[in-house]
Amino acid sequence: MSAVDKPVEQSEAPAAAPPSARRGAVLVVASAVALANLDLFIVNVAMPALTDYFHGSTLASLSWVLNGYAIIFAALLVVLGRIADRTSHRTAFLVGLATFTVASALCAAAPGVGWLVAARVLQAGAAAVLMPTSLALLLNASPPERRGEAVRLWASIGGVAAGVGPMIGGLLVEIDWRWAFLINVPVGLAGLVAGVRFLPRDRSPESGPLPDVPGAALLTLGIAALAVGLVKSNAWGWGSAKVIGSLVLAAVLVLLFLLRSARHPAPVVELPLLRVTSFATANTAALLFTVAFAGMLLTAALWCQNVWGYSAMRTGMAIAPGPLLVPVVVRVAVAPMLRVLGAGRTAALGSLLFAAGVAWWVAAVTTEPAYATAFLPGMVIIGLGVGLTLPTLVGTAAQALPPTRFATGSAINSMARQIGAVVGVALTVSILGEPHGPAAALTAFRHSWVAIAIVSVITAAAGAALPRPAAKAAA
Repeated sequence: MSAVDKPVEQSEAPAAAPPSARRGAVLVVASAVALANLDLFIVNVAMPALTDYFHGSTLASLSWVLNGYAIIFAALLVVLGRIADRTSHRTAFLVGLATFTVASALCAAAPGVGWLVAARVLQAGAAAVLMPTSLALLLNASPPERRGEAVRLWASIGGVAAGVGPMIGGLLVEIDWRWAFLINVPVGLAGLVAGVRFLPRDRSPESGPLPDVPGAALLTLGIAALAVGLVKSNAWGWGSAKVIGSLVLAAVLVLLFLLRSARHPAPVVELPLLRVTSFATANTAALLFTVAFAGMLLTAALWCQNVWGYSAMRTGMAIAPGPLLVPVVVRVAVAPMLRVLGAGRTAALGSLLFAAGVAWWVAAVTTEPAYATAFLPGMVIIGLGVGLTLPTLVGTAAQALPPTRFATGSAINSMARQIGAVVGVALTVSILGEPHGPAAALTAFRHSWVAIAIVSVITAAAGAALPRPAAKAAA
């Protein structure tokens, strides 16, 4: 029986770390997860400032500051997660954290959009090491019966960072957009110092061939072609040869990637993992949900600044209540609801709440600023939905696999979410276009929000398909 096919309880897991070492490891992991989540929210809030600074740049061109990061992140997550499995989670984590810190400084020093995108690509490669190894280190430091709690803790750390990210981002962008990236430097340096001291040594690394780098290149090009086709659809026309060619090329490259993955001894995606029903379903739902989430976040930041005329700081404060609710929901509601409803119904309920929050904006938001009655209620409902959905899907995917596939499995889940983010940003840019005047902007944003709500309802259907646990597991 292969490691992929072993149930979790039969696999040889590393011994749990003592409580003091576990607390230190959690603090270090928190710094890495906080970096990645702060970066996501801060850069979204900074988008209008980047448009103003880099004169002549459109939303479509600047979307690559987000999408260039997400594409490389998605393509390298599994490759670098597998390399970490075969070398050392601890060493890979520290190298990733150091590289992310340097790349953040390069982003802040970028003289143009091209340089900024290139620095973001380097930053993404570092994040692709950080995220899977951070969860793997946390899971390896936890006893088997507490691994579900460890996953929820990992998700809630990200939720806290996401909650303060818009506020911190708004404050920093008010000073200068470059500070949106410089903030990562002191956090990264502190994490490195603590990591050398507290992170536990790994168990013996796995043997085997290196992961499929050409396969990762096919995936990168496939996602990039899809993003180009969507982002350029307004400029080129949906029926143009360029758009159709980009979408066809994306489909062909992804098909070649899947064929290569089926035959390669160390593929980017181990297709047998996708035969684990709960793992495959949770990842599909996570991809769909992140399409909606990425679109929601970008439209919220753009609406507040470009239509209502909010400052970056005020925009961050306006967005913050939703993300701040996520760790509260994770702490208070997720575990009881999982016991009563199971993962599928919990994720479905969260996705429907998310859709309802976005639908509120469609019905209530107008060009006249009315934050308390129009924007805030929708953001609160969205935060409740994210808190129920995302940790449930991440936890379900992680717990479906044996410990020998923790880094690889979490990387596949993160990869699915990053692909969803690319599609979400690209679709949003495509639907919004370049509206002129408040009335046109309202129409464009409402169309975007309707599309986001529809995707979230589809996510609810996918989440509901998650198998219910056995009665004894749910008790």
